[in-house]
Amino acid sequence: MENTLLIALSRQTTLRREMTSVANNIANMNTHAYKRESMMFDDFLMRSKGGEAIMGDKLKFVRDVSQYRDLSEGNLEETGNSLDVAIHGDGYFVVETPQGNRYTRNGHFQLNNEGIVVTSDGHPVLTAEGDQVSIQANDSRIEISRTGQIYTDGGEIGKLSIVNFENPQFLNKVSSTMYSSDTPGTQIEQPHVIQGKLELSNVQPIIEMTRMIDVHRSYEKAKDLVGKEDERIKKALTLISDR
Repeated sequence: MENTLLIALSRQTTLRREMTSVANNIANMNTHAYKRESMMFDDFLMRSKGGEAIMGDKLKFVRDVSQYRDLSEGNLEETGNSLDVAIHGDGYFVVETPQGNRYTRNGHFQLNNEGIVVTSDGHPVLTAEGDQVSIQANDSRIEISRTGQIYTDGGEIGKLSIVNFENPQFLNKVSSTMYSSDTPGTQIEQPHVIQGKLELSNVQPIIEMTRMIDVHRSYEKAKDLVGKEDERIKKALTLISDR
């Protein structure tokens, strides 16, 4: 009798986590360079009564094993801002934080009061040599080449550090668009960056809303199953007590 309740509970637990993932995707659909996430599940089959028949039912326990990140590139948005930079293809910008180097594809950069190029959170952007990008107060021109070289009125001042990883799925999520890694990335010698553009989120709102409706319906079905099973157990106990 307990198997049905355990199966329904496992299903509800995984669906709740899936709903959290969908809601987070929808909340970040306008976040630059955000990558859509979804849950990955394992099914554990157990032979039930009548399972020997060709169309026999199977009991299925569900367990969420990990979260999958959709690494496909988002569309590019034209901004015209000289400090907005998008990566076309593979790669991550390297930024310096108090907790160590972090990695992001969100190239919405700006200058702080000291003339250092930083992220919107104030973290310095690093060059391939590991230095911060410093712009002089009298520099009126900032140009970034296709391969990441940075030029001002005084000439070339460095090259953006753009790295890649053997398996980006293993990156640890720190914030919506920031990641950490246990091992440093490998420098991409010939990256493809585009100045004056930003990568948009790869979330497709219609698909996420459809997923949300499907998850909600599945959760309600599991809830109904729990209710029916509870009624069945109560009736069985009543019949036993009446004997």
